Amino acid sequence: MNDVIFFKSKNYHIEKLFPKFNFSKKLIIKGVKPLALANKNDITFLDSAKYQLDVLKTKAIYCITNEKLSTKLPEKIEKIIVPNVLLELARVTKMIYPKSDVDYPDFSLRKPSKQKFFSVKFGNNVLIGKNVKIGKNCVIGSNTVIEHDVKIGKNCVFGSNIIIKNSIIGDEVVLQDNCKIGQKGFGFIPNKSKNIKFPHIGKVIIKDFVEIASGCTIDRGSIDNTIIGENTYLDNQVHIAHNVKIGSNCMIAGQVGFAGSSIIGNNVSIGGQAGISGHLTIGNNVKIGGGSGVVKDIEDNQIVMGYPAMPIKNFLKNLKK
Repeated sequence: MNDVIFFKSKNYHIEKLFPKFNFSKKLIIKGVKPLALANKNDITFLDSAKYQLDVLKTKAIYCITNEKLSTKLPEKIEKIIVPNVLLELARVTKMIYPKSDVDYPDFSLRKPSKQKFFSVKFGNNVLIGKNVKIGKNCVIGSNTVIEHDVKIGKNCVFGSNIIIKNSIIGDEVVLQDNCKIGQKGFGFIPNKSKNIKFPHIGKVIIKDFVEIASGCTIDRGSIDNTIIGENTYLDNQVHIAHNVKIGSNCMIAGQVGFAGSSIIGNNVSIGGQAGISGHLTIGNNVKIGGGSGVVKDIEDNQIVMGYPAMPIKNFLKNLKK
């Protein structure tokens, strides 16, 4: 699930990637992964103290970081200390995965083979990419495009005019018309002369029994993955940015927006047009009122509303003033 399967990679000796650094161990680098998932042949990174606990889980030998955060790393990890961690990470990721910063057209798209997908029902003008797998008894609506290497479980129902790329989808998933799943997220590094695009090598993972209504947009992960948990329902026009993780049994109303790398617990309900800022953690059994703006973490079992989102009792008290 955590392997990069949608982008071809190039292997590099560590000294080729960072010629100005002296390394005691000189390994071949095969990939880029977040701390918790990285193995010895992966480059990883630490750009925020919020993720320092992941240092205990990593098997990486090399970590890109800055001077301040380098003290959080153990001696066994070789530190690549740079002024701008994300800028350096973007450079290295682009080298290892050369086609990950732009969504190039999939020229392997063809009409689906009736022999290969004998138990799948297709509408008109459906196109399927190379190595796509679709489970039994799926229904795919007209003008839908499923790009290379996408995996889809059994008994799924997809509407018309859907585009799916860089995704793994479970069983009995419903996608309504005009959804866009797995495209590159809004990731760039501001620069005076030219904004630097950040490559996105992750995927979208949609688990079993999820239902996604019309016009939703779900970006693939940048270095990590975007994940939608079991039995979660999304209303129309929801936007989920890169690396967001939504738990099981969640109910997300229309036009809710999630900024990148937020983590949403299980059994969470969010009212329409609410916004969730990036890199936040929302606990289990949380209820967020419509139109709210969430700008800080929320613990389990809370009900919040307003901008900035606050406990519902405080919100109602303020209305009476």
